Amino acid sequence: MTDLVERAKPAVFWTDRSDKPSGAPCLEGPQRSDLVIVGGGFTGLWAALQALEDNPGRMVRVLEAQVTGFGASSRNGGFCDPSLTHGLGNGHSHWPDDMNTLLRLGDENLAGILASIERYSIDAAAWSTADVSMATEPWQLDELAEAVEIYRHYDQPFRLLDQTQAQMVANSPSYLGGLVNEGVVLVDPARLCWGLRRAVESLGGVVHDHSRVVDVESGASELRVLTDAGSVAAERVILATNAWAEPDRQIRRYVLPIYDHVLMTEPLSMEQLAAIGWNGREGLADSASQFHYYRLTEDQRILWGGYDANYHFGNGMGPKYEYQTRSHALIAGHFFDTFPQLEGLGFSHRWAGPIGTTSKFAAAFGTRHDDRLAWVAGYTGLGVGASRFGARVALDLVDGTPTERTELEMVRKKPMPIPPEPLRSAVVALTRRAIVKSDANQGKRGPLLRTLDRFGVGFDS
Repeated sequence: MTDLVERAKPAVFWTDRSDKPSGAPCLEGPQRSDLVIVGGGFTGLWAALQALEDNPGRMVRVLEAQVTGFGASSRNGGFCDPSLTHGLGNGHSHWPDDMNTLLRLGDENLAGILASIERYSIDAAAWSTADVSMATEPWQLDELAEAVEIYRHYDQPFRLLDQTQAQMVANSPSYLGGLVNEGVVLVDPARLCWGLRRAVESLGGVVHDHSRVVDVESGASELRVLTDAGSVAAERVILATNAWAEPDRQIRRYVLPIYDHVLMTEPLSMEQLAAIGWNGREGLADSASQFHYYRLTEDQRILWGGYDANYHFGNGMGPKYEYQTRSHALIAGHFFDTFPQLEGLGFSHRWAGPIGTTSKFAAAFGTRHDDRLAWVAGYTGLGVGASRFGARVALDLVDGTPTERTELEMVRKKPMPIPPEPLRSAVVALTRRAIVKSDANQGKRGPLLRTLDRFGVGFDS
């Protein structure tokens, strides 16, 4: 598989296009704003848009270290899920008392995303469909049955599929059954980012690319946000840097950057499409702890990602981690195990990017500088949808507005901190080996995983 993936272009498919917008101007010199948002991804853009909708005329600036949408916001699979808790099962295990509220807020949040896409004419290739978790080993059928009980408990719609029904969704010999979760939206994540930037600018917000924030200083009446080439004096600041966890080191205690690897195929021919079926264009994933996620694009390609999640010592991030041939070759082999009838299909693009994860697999929140600064990070792979909610909570926190959102336990209580190096790397490595062993042993969880489960923490691919 090495030769096959090395022929793929080392670039993010979503942003590798000639019609992408030009970059926003860099911040220069001293400036002033009512609200400064650090980070030009989904969270930062949603925070800016909602702040401007709430209070027209508010001076809002977004400062992005690279270009708008550079990080996870444009590197993901485009699964826009209503879940705010990394799935119903995870939410039930951590916040059962709030779960009905979180489900309602998640539905409202997704409706808000779709409303904004329509209101601002954002061409995000949004496609309403279902998300199907496929069992590829017999023991996973038992786990899907257990998940069904949680769906029933919260009166959530679901469909359990047998092997024949699962293979009617998409024709893979590996499918033994599946669980259908309705209400997912697939999007082109880069086009959604670019559309949100245009919406922010249309309401008077200012976006600055190539404006990395190096520090936030606290004064008696205002905060001062410093970049390499300028500064902004502001009443309020929101940090929306997710896995990068900058510029406040407090975030690093709770957020772990895990590199996820993605392949994009060449467009499928009509014969290849007929061979796999997949007429409903659902978002798909297998249901092991180390799992793959995959979907069809507008132009009949298959995006294939996940499984080989890697942490690099010292929160290592950057280009040298993005094109790991070994990881891409590994998941390419899994692709053809799933769809052997596509043997010979090539990959056009390969890339990777850091997912910000927490010990509870969902976003964490915090405030600093007498609550004049708020931060949110750690969506653990479901940030396309949950980022809008995270931005909404951060606005509530920084503006000192009590809401039902700020009363949620997941907002009030931070997850268990992740230990510093060198223990951090050792814990991740041990946990990852335990997950691999568990998947190979019919899902049976060993002593380490059972201990982590008891404390409600963990590490996921």
